[in-house]
Amino acid sequence: MIWLFRFFSLWPLAALHELGGALGWLVWVTSPGYRAQFRANVAQAGLPFEAARPAIAEAGRFVAELPKLWLRPQHESCLGNVRFEGQAHAEQAFAQGRGVIFFGPHCGSFELGPQALAEVYGPITAIYRPARKRWLAAIEQLTRQRPMLTVVPASLSGIRLMHKTLKANKAVALLTDQVPPEGLGLWAPFFGKPAYTMTLAARLALQSSAVLLPVSCERLPHGQGYFVKVWPPVLAAASKPDVLDLVTQINRAIEAIVLSQPGQYLWGYGRYKAPRRETSVKETA
Repeated sequence: MIWLFRFFSLWPLAALHELGGALGWLVWVTSPGYRAQFRANVAQAGLPFEAARPAIAEAGRFVAELPKLWLRPQHESCLGNVRFEGQAHAEQAFAQGRGVIFFGPHCGSFELGPQALAEVYGPITAIYRPARKRWLAAIEQLTRQRPMLTVVPASLSGIRLMHKTLKANKAVALLTDQVPPEGLGLWAPFFGKPAYTMTLAARLALQSSAVLLPVSCERLPHGQGYFVKVWPPVLAAASKPDVLDLVTQINRAIEAIVLSQPGQYLWGYGRYKAPRRETSVKETA
């Protein structure tokens, strides 16, 4: 399948987004379960459907732009069509001699976000959960690594590497709005409803004194590029917050990002589902 990715990687970004928009609507029309999940999550967030409607096409655009993001030549910068805002938050954290945990939701171009951050603040270590389809997992492993971006699977060794990176006052990146396996999360409110939420970011912050910085990466219309925003840091309400307190605050930061660009969030994801059992990874960072 890598040949197909290489073929689409040669397309202009605007053309890929046009194709992706059509793909997003095709999935919407042909999948009743997806439509129901999408509508339920939008309603839970207290939004009118029209506010989230653009996300139908944007989900397809996310898929269509992957070949270009993953197979961009290693020497070629991604910053030519990326606009930044809020960089002072990251610069202040690094100036304090502290590690930084960049985190965000499955919103906009969350694949480009770590690449852009790595070019500005690298080296960065990002963690991900490999795709279940073997062919896609192989492509991920082959293409996600960049000169200043180290991408590691969600395993004990990967978590240890992130902890070591933060102790060295460097940066890591992860998505915090996916349901982790059983035992690796806590039930915390997300748009007013309990959602099983990963504790990894909170535990890493508590153990390393790293700064938690929310990040969004918005896809601009007509293939014009992307808008990366570093949001103000998550600050603990208590002097010695517990894990649940930090997890709740992380969810609130994610909510703010989603509400700022509801037309690009992956509303079709089963955010409130029960966690699956998994015994191969233990969160001991």
